[in-house]
Amino acid sequence: MAAETHAAGIPAFIGSEIYRRSSYGAWHPLRVPRVSTVIDLVRAMGWLAPGQYRTSPRAKPAALTLWHTPEYVAALQRAEAEGAVNDEVRARHGLGTTSNPVFPEMFRRPATSAGAVMLAAELVRDGGVVYSPAGGTHHGLADRANGFCYLNDPVLCMLVLRRFGLRRIAYVDIDAHHCDGVEAAFAGDEEALLVSVHEERRWPFTGALEDDGGGNCFNLPVSRGFNDTEMRAALEGLILPRVAAHRPEVVILQCGADALAEDPLSRLALSNNAHREVVRALRPLAPRLIVLGGGGYNAWSVGRCWAGVWAALAGHEVPDRLPAEAEAVLRGLDGFRQRGREVEEALYTTLLDPPREGEVRAELRDRIGRLARR
Repeated sequence: MAAETHAAGIPAFIGSEIYRRSSYGAWHPLRVPRVSTVIDLVRAMGWLAPGQYRTSPRAKPAALTLWHTPEYVAALQRAEAEGAVNDEVRARHGLGTTSNPVFPEMFRRPATSAGAVMLAAELVRDGGVVYSPAGGTHHGLADRANGFCYLNDPVLCMLVLRRFGLRRIAYVDIDAHHCDGVEAAFAGDEEALLVSVHEERRWPFTGALEDDGGGNCFNLPVSRGFNDTEMRAALEGLILPRVAAHRPEVVILQCGADALAEDPLSRLALSNNAHREVVRALRPLAPRLIVLGGGGYNAWSVGRCWAGVWAALAGHEVPDRLPAEAEAVLRGLDGFRQRGREVEEALYTTLLDPPREGEVRAELRDRIGRLARR
């Protein structure tokens, strides 16, 4: 089925029901349903053709050691089985912390996301487009959990692609947070291009403009209030020229939704139109495209954005007004309201944000120019 789907040029959507029934905890930013909301929305819209949806396999522990240490993988499995960690494991592996808590599916859930990107790498061997909104856990480190990320599925994806003989990879990241784990894995690798657009002075406080990772990393920190016009400037002045010059066999896009204006963990101001624009612009630059999710902590903005990304990949028109079944999906999220904030009616009734255009600030133009001249 995989070969037939891609021979027909139809993008594949990889998902799983594990995300519907698991949570990092009632107090954690990742308590909100994200992947399940996207799946429900695209199904309600009739945007999944027969054979297009693929259920993600769970990566086996041995496969995870392609990058993660065996000791860490074993500690993650043991933490899930025992429901607790000791002080030594917490200190060494970053498990059982406020950011990376112990919860019932803490191994199975990220191992499923890792299995999805490994499947994605296999599906695009001969070309094509694959979407895994559960992916994009770009902070995970080889021997420890980091920033809500227990495993680093973008790194695993890139390493599996390499095993299939696809060496020239362009990784583009538009999450509000810098992709420190991916850079840790591929800094200095001439066949891997890494471009990250992220909020300055935002955790993990890496990805400075001057950080070139040994030559292959292009980090663009942006100021709060970063708008659609400024993203377009970054796309046209930095991302597209760098990716085109790299001549990649595969492009991987991490399209975290935490750069949207509604997100509680950043101060950027994008609309979801920006994400779809980046997707459409990158598609022609390589015969293979893998699109991942990432951050995003407002249940409505994440679900709407990532469903719209699938529409852009699969060639569906987004209507101005959602049909009743899709609207019901979004209204069903009311238990996840942010304290003190009302949900705007448009977040229930449409996937389309109003454009959030504005001036391109001189500081951003200067930074893009400096990176372009490198």
